Amino acid sequence: MGAELREGLGAAWSMVATFVPKLLGFLIILLIGWLIAKAVAKGLSMVMGKLGFGKLMEKTGMSGLARNSGVDVGNILVKLVYYFILLIALQLAFGVFGESNPVSALLNDVIAFLPRIVVAVVLLIVAAAVGKVVRDLITSALGNRPFGPMMGTIAYVFIIAFGVIAALNQVNIATTVTMPVLITVLATIGGILIVGLGGGLIKPMSERWGGWLERAQSQMGTTDHAPRPRVETPPNVEATMDRPAHDSRR
Repeated sequence: MGAELREGLGAAWSMVATFVPKLLGFLIILLIGWLIAKAVAKGLSMVMGKLGFGKLMEKTGMSGLARNSGVDVGNILVKLVYYFILLIALQLAFGVFGESNPVSALLNDVIAFLPRIVVAVVLLIVAAAVGKVVRDLITSALGNRPFGPMMGTIAYVFIIAFGVIAALNQVNIATTVTMPVLITVLATIGGILIVGLGGGLIKPMSERWGGWLERAQSQMGTTDHAPRPRVETPPNVEATMDRPAHDSRR
Protein backbone atom coordinates (compact mmCIF):
# COMPACT_ATOMS: atom_id res chain seq x y z
CA MET A 1 0.00 0.00 0.00
CA GLY A 2 2.79 2.40 0.85
CA ALA A 3 4.60 1.56 -2.37
CA GLU A 4 1.49 2.26 -4.47
CA LEU A 5 0.98 5.56 -2.67
CA ARG A 6 4.57 6.56 -3.30
CA GLU A 7 4.21 5.64 -6.98
CA GLY A 8 1.00 7.68 -7.25
CA LEU A 9 2.56 10.68 -5.58
CA GLY A 10 5.61 10.34 -7.78
CA ALA A 11 3.47 10.23 -10.92
CA ALA A 12 1.48 13.27 -9.78
CA TRP A 13 4.64 15.14 -8.95
CA SER A 14 6.14 14.31 -12.32
CA MET A 15 2.98 15.57 -14.04
CA VAL A 16 3.10 18.79 -12.02
CA ALA A 17 6.79 19.17 -12.66
CA THR A 18 6.15 18.70 -16.38
CA PHE A 19 3.06 20.95 -16.50
CA VAL A 20 4.37 23.93 -14.53
CA PRO A 21 7.22 24.76 -16.94
CA LYS A 22 4.82 24.44 -19.85
CA LEU A 23 2.38 26.77 -18.08
CA LEU A 24 5.13 29.28 -17.41
CA GLY A 25 6.23 29.07 -21.04
CA PHE A 26 2.60 29.54 -22.13
CA LEU A 27 2.21 32.65 -19.98
CA ILE A 28 5.53 34.12 -21.07
CA ILE A 29 4.79 33.60 -24.78
CA LEU A 30 1.31 35.04 -24.32
CA LEU A 31 2.66 38.08 -22.48
CA ILE A 32 5.29 38.73 -25.16
CA GLY A 33 2.69 38.34 -27.90
CA TRP A 34 0.32 40.71 -26.12
CA LEU A 35 3.06 43.34 -25.78
CA ILE A 36 3.98 42.97 -29.46
CA ALA A 37 0.31 43.21 -30.50
CA LYS A 38 -0.15 46.38 -28.41
CA ALA A 39 3.00 47.96 -29.84
CA VAL A 40 2.12 47.09 -33.45
CA ALA A 41 -1.46 48.35 -33.04
CA LYS A 42 -0.24 51.62 -31.55
CA GLY A 43 2.38 52.05 -34.28
CA LEU A 44 -0.15 51.25 -37.00
CA SER A 45 -2.58 53.78 -35.56
CA MET A 46 0.15 56.45 -35.56
CA VAL A 47 1.18 55.61 -39.15
CA MET A 48 -2.43 55.77 -40.33
CA GLY A 49 -2.78 59.14 -38.64
CA LYS A 50 0.40 60.41 -40.31
CA LEU A 51 -0.70 59.17 -43.72
CA GLY A 52 -4.13 60.78 -43.35
CA PHE A 53 -6.21 57.60 -43.38
CA GLY A 54 -9.24 59.53 -42.13
CA LYS A 55 -9.04 61.96 -45.05
CA LEU A 56 -8.73 59.03 -47.43
CA MET A 57 -11.89 57.54 -45.96
CA GLU A 58 -13.65 60.89 -46.40
CA LYS A 59 -12.63 60.96 -50.06
CA THR A 60 -13.93 57.45 -50.64
CA GLY A 61 -17.21 58.26 -48.90
CA MET A 62 -16.77 55.42 -46.39
CA SER A 63 -16.42 57.79 -43.44
CA GLY A 64 -19.98 59.08 -43.83
CA LEU A 65 -21.41 55.58 -44.04
CA ALA A 66 -19.32 54.43 -41.09
CA ARG A 67 -20.25 57.52 -39.06
CA ASN A 68 -23.93 56.89 -39.65
CA SER A 69 -23.56 53.29 -38.51
CA GLY A 70 -21.27 54.19 -35.60
CA VAL A 71 -18.27 52.29 -37.01
CA ASP A 72 -14.69 53.54 -37.32
CA VAL A 73 -13.01 51.84 -40.29
CA GLY A 74 -9.50 52.74 -39.16
CA ASN A 75 -10.16 51.39 -35.67
CA ILE A 76 -11.48 48.16 -37.18
CA LEU A 77 -8.29 47.66 -39.20
CA VAL A 78 -6.12 48.34 -36.15
CA LYS A 79 -8.16 45.90 -34.05
CA LEU A 80 -7.93 43.24 -36.76
CA VAL A 81 -4.14 43.50 -36.82
CA TYR A 82 -4.04 43.49 -33.01
CA TYR A 83 -6.14 40.34 -32.67
CA PHE A 84 -4.32 38.67 -35.55
CA ILE A 85 -0.98 39.04 -33.73
CA LEU A 86 -2.60 38.02 -30.45
CA LEU A 87 -4.02 34.87 -32.03
CA ILE A 88 -0.61 33.98 -33.45
CA ALA A 89 0.81 34.39 -29.93
CA LEU A 90 -1.95 32.15 -28.57
CA GLN A 91 -1.19 29.56 -31.22
CA LEU A 92 2.49 29.56 -30.27
CA ALA A 93 1.63 29.50 -26.58
CA PHE A 94 -0.71 26.52 -26.87
CA GLY A 95 1.91 24.80 -28.99
CA VAL A 96 3.89 24.37 -25.77
CA PHE A 97 1.35 21.73 -24.70
CA GLY A 98 1.70 19.89 -28.00
CA GLU A 99 0.53 20.49 -31.54
CA SER A 100 -2.27 17.93 -31.32
CA ASN A 101 -4.38 19.84 -28.76
CA PRO A 102 -7.84 20.97 -29.99
CA VAL A 103 -7.28 24.61 -29.04
CA SER A 104 -4.34 24.88 -31.44
CA ALA A 105 -6.45 23.38 -34.24
CA LEU A 106 -9.21 25.93 -33.59
CA LEU A 107 -6.70 28.78 -33.51
CA ASN A 108 -5.25 27.60 -36.82
CA ASP A 109 -8.69 27.86 -38.43
CA VAL A 110 -9.29 31.32 -36.95
CA ILE A 111 -5.87 32.60 -38.04
CA ALA A 112 -6.47 31.25 -41.55
CA PHE A 113 -9.81 33.10 -41.64
CA LEU A 114 -8.59 36.51 -40.45
CA PRO A 115 -6.73 37.44 -43.67
CA ARG A 116 -9.98 36.91 -45.55
CA ILE A 117 -11.63 39.51 -43.33
CA VAL A 118 -8.79 41.96 -44.01
CA VAL A 119 -9.10 41.39 -47.76
CA ALA A 120 -12.88 41.87 -47.53
CA VAL A 121 -12.42 45.21 -45.75
CA VAL A 122 -9.88 46.29 -48.38
CA LEU A 123 -12.32 45.32 -51.14
CA LEU A 124 -15.01 47.48 -49.55
CA ILE A 125 -12.61 50.43 -49.27
CA VAL A 126 -11.52 50.06 -52.91
CA ALA A 127 -15.14 49.76 -54.07
CA ALA A 128 -16.04 52.90 -52.12
CA ALA A 129 -13.10 54.79 -53.64
CA VAL A 130 -13.99 53.70 -57.18
CA GLY A 131 -17.66 54.51 -56.59
CA LYS A 132 -16.75 57.98 -55.31
CA VAL A 133 -14.65 58.68 -58.42
CA VAL A 134 -17.40 57.41 -60.75
CA ARG A 135 -20.04 59.46 -58.92
CA ASP A 136 -17.97 62.63 -59.24
CA LEU A 137 -17.31 61.95 -62.94
CA ILE A 138 -20.98 61.37 -63.72
CA THR A 139 -22.08 64.41 -61.72
CA SER A 140 -19.53 66.67 -63.41
CA ALA A 141 -20.30 65.22 -66.86
CA LEU A 142 -24.02 65.85 -66.53
CA GLY A 143 -23.34 69.40 -65.37
CA ASN A 144 -26.22 71.33 -63.87
CA ARG A 145 -28.89 68.86 -64.93
CA PRO A 146 -31.28 68.09 -62.08
CA PHE A 147 -30.88 64.32 -62.40
CA GLY A 148 -27.06 64.45 -62.43
CA PRO A 149 -26.49 63.91 -58.68
CA MET A 150 -29.12 61.18 -58.62
CA MET A 151 -27.45 59.26 -61.46
CA GLY A 152 -24.07 59.62 -59.75
CA THR A 153 -25.48 58.29 -56.48
CA ILE A 154 -27.08 55.35 -58.30
CA ALA A 155 -23.76 54.43 -59.89
CA TYR A 156 -22.06 54.75 -56.49
CA VAL A 157 -24.59 52.42 -54.86
CA PHE A 158 -24.20 49.86 -57.66
CA ILE A 159 -20.41 49.80 -57.26
CA ILE A 160 -20.70 49.52 -53.47
CA ALA A 161 -23.13 46.61 -53.95
CA PHE A 162 -20.65 44.79 -56.17
CA GLY A 163 -17.96 45.45 -53.56
CA VAL A 164 -20.20 43.91 -50.90
CA ILE A 165 -20.72 40.86 -53.12
CA ALA A 166 -16.97 40.47 -53.60
CA ALA A 167 -16.36 40.87 -49.85
CA LEU A 168 -18.98 38.26 -48.98
CA ASN A 169 -17.48 35.87 -51.50
CA GLN A 170 -14.07 36.44 -49.93
CA VAL A 171 -15.21 35.48 -46.44
CA ASN A 172 -17.57 32.73 -47.71
CA ILE A 173 -20.53 33.99 -45.71
CA ALA A 174 -23.65 32.27 -47.08
CA THR A 175 -22.77 33.09 -50.67
CA THR A 176 -25.52 30.78 -51.94
CA VAL A 177 -28.04 33.02 -50.16
CA THR A 178 -26.51 36.48 -50.33
CA MET A 179 -25.53 36.37 -54.00
CA PRO A 180 -29.06 35.72 -55.37
CA VAL A 181 -30.55 38.22 -52.91
CA LEU A 182 -28.12 40.99 -53.87
CA ILE A 183 -28.48 40.27 -57.58
CA THR A 184 -32.28 40.30 -57.25
CA VAL A 185 -32.17 43.60 -55.35
CA LEU A 186 -29.89 45.19 -57.96
CA ALA A 187 -32.04 43.91 -60.82
CA THR A 188 -35.17 45.25 -59.11
CA ILE A 189 -33.59 48.65 -58.56
CA GLY A 190 -32.40 48.72 -62.18
CA GLY A 191 -35.86 47.82 -63.47
CA ILE A 192 -37.51 50.48 -61.31
CA LEU A 193 -35.03 53.09 -62.54
CA ILE A 194 -35.49 52.11 -66.17
CA VAL A 195 -39.27 52.22 -65.94
CA GLY A 196 -39.32 55.34 -63.77
CA LEU A 197 -36.79 57.32 -65.76
CA GLY A 198 -38.18 56.08 -69.06
CA GLY A 199 -41.72 57.02 -68.11
CA GLY A 200 -40.57 60.30 -66.68
CA LEU A 201 -38.67 61.23 -69.81
CA ILE A 202 -41.54 60.56 -72.20
CA LYS A 203 -43.29 63.88 -71.55
CA PRO A 204 -40.12 66.04 -71.50
CA MET A 205 -38.87 64.46 -74.72
CA SER A 206 -42.26 64.88 -76.42
CA GLU A 207 -42.31 68.54 -75.38
CA ARG A 208 -38.79 68.99 -76.68
CA TRP A 209 -39.61 67.34 -79.99
CA GLY A 210 -42.70 69.56 -80.26
CA GLY A 211 -40.56 72.64 -79.65
CA TRP A 212 -38.07 71.54 -82.31
CA LEU A 213 -40.86 70.95 -84.84
CA GLU A 214 -42.50 74.31 -84.09
CA ARG A 215 -39.16 76.06 -84.49
CA ALA A 216 -38.54 74.31 -87.80
CA GLN A 217 -42.04 75.20 -89.07
CA SER A 218 -41.65 78.83 -88.03
CA GLN A 219 -38.35 79.03 -89.87
CA MET A 220 -39.93 77.51 -92.99
CA GLY A 221 -42.86 79.94 -92.76
CA THR A 222 -40.50 82.88 -92.48
CA THR A 223 -38.70 81.72 -95.59
CA ASP A 224 -41.98 81.44 -97.59
CA HIS A 225 -43.22 84.92 -96.60
CA ALA A 226 -39.92 86.63 -97.17
CA PRO A 227 -40.21 89.80 -99.46
CA ARG A 228 -39.33 89.12 -103.06
CA PRO A 229 -36.52 91.12 -104.62
CA ARG A 230 -37.66 94.20 -106.63
CA VAL A 231 -36.98 94.16 -110.38
CA GLU A 232 -35.87 97.58 -111.59
CA THR A 233 -37.44 98.83 -114.83
CA PRO A 234 -35.30 100.73 -117.34
CA PRO A 235 -36.09 104.51 -117.66
CA ASN A 236 -37.23 104.37 -121.33
CA VAL A 237 -39.71 101.63 -120.52
CA GLU A 238 -41.12 103.67 -117.63
CA ALA A 239 -41.56 106.70 -119.95
CA THR A 240 -43.39 104.61 -122.53
CA MET A 241 -45.68 103.22 -119.89
CA ASP A 242 -46.45 106.67 -118.46
CA ARG A 243 -47.20 108.26 -121.92
CA PRO A 244 -51.00 108.35 -122.72
CA ALA A 245 -52.12 106.12 -125.52
CA HIS A 246 -53.00 107.96 -128.82
CA ASP A 247 -56.09 107.17 -130.83
CA SER A 248 -55.14 105.19 -133.86
CA ARG A 249 -57.69 107.05 -136.01
CA ARG A 250 -56.02 110.37 -135.27
